[in-house]
Amino acid sequence: MIAFSRLGVLAVVALSLAAAPSAQTTVKYGADFLASGVGARALGMGGAYVAHANDVTAGYWNVAGLDGIAAPEAAYMHAERFDGAVAFDYAAVAYPLSSRSTIGVSFVRSAVDDIANTLDAYDPATGQINPDDVTYFSAADNALFVSYARGISDKLSIGASAKVIRRGVGDFASAWGYSLDVGAQLDLGRVRLGLNVQDAPGMIQSWSVDVDRFAEVDEESRPVGLTERVLPVARLGAATVAPLSDDVGLTLAADVDLGFDGQSANVLDLGDGAVSFRPRLGAELTFRDILAFRAGIADVATSEDFGTQITPAVGAGVKLGPLAVDYGFGDFGGLASELGYAHRVSLAYRFGTPAPPAP
Repeated sequence: MIAFSRLGVLAVVALSLAAAPSAQTTVKYGADFLASGVGARALGMGGAYVAHANDVTAGYWNVAGLDGIAAPEAAYMHAERFDGAVAFDYAAVAYPLSSRSTIGVSFVRSAVDDIANTLDAYDPATGQINPDDVTYFSAADNALFVSYARGISDKLSIGASAKVIRRGVGDFASAWGYSLDVGAQLDLGRVRLGLNVQDAPGMIQSWSVDVDRFAEVDEESRPVGLTERVLPVARLGAATVAPLSDDVGLTLAADVDLGFDGQSANVLDLGDGAVSFRPRLGAELTFRDILAFRAGIADVATSEDFGTQITPAVGAGVKLGPLAVDYGFGDFGGLASELGYAHRVSLAYRFGTPAPPAP
């Protein structure tokens, strides 16, 4: 019980900090809380949204897609991940400055709340944990995107998002991170292509630790502050919209992520995971632009222990005038996964003020 009570907090901190106290460490999962995606519409399509993003959520998926917004938009999404253990919230606004120039702000919070801290609750005289001295804290990751998109022509749009990361594990440890995402979309008529480079220059995260909180912990087990570098991820996408009738439309989309961080869990990789490929597929069937039904494949992963696993996703949506209500359902590792299911509900509202003419 003594070891468990002391290591309970240490485990949470260790999951956020790298083990080696080097000056700068390249990490595989430094900002992984952002990898789950935002917006129930996009997630219902398996996250295959890099080329198709044309709403306020483009600030995350592909900032160039903000150029497709004709009027101000706002969106909010809440999701419960890992059987409710992780709360995920997303909010965004976008405002067209002109018909070819749009700005946007997006905010993401992913947190595990009410974690028991028993470091100060152990009574050495009795060898027991005193419940009155148990406190609670949150391990929270936050991200702020400030985006700008510009239409270069009727076919090409580009954009960039400045990104600030704030991570914290109670008052034990915290980190700041800074980076830049860049994107482009090319409209070829029946087919739209997209490119989004996350953390284009690489993200730098600097962790600091309150060493006084771990004064009684063995020095070898004590967490230390360090600087992490998160490598870029290039997301490529293609999408096509095919009207099946006057009332029914079909959108098909395919994305692939090119990772350079050494992750080897993806089904395809080069050089022992030095370059990995993460495919995503999605489809959306709409009726009179009011009802929508979606399905997709969010991930394909492989491992020696579990073999190849496919992560499916489904969703639906309804438009009530300027208000869109969307729902997405997914899981984390196939239908037999024990990691729980994810229910995502998002709201989006389009205001009626049109964008001013382009200068």
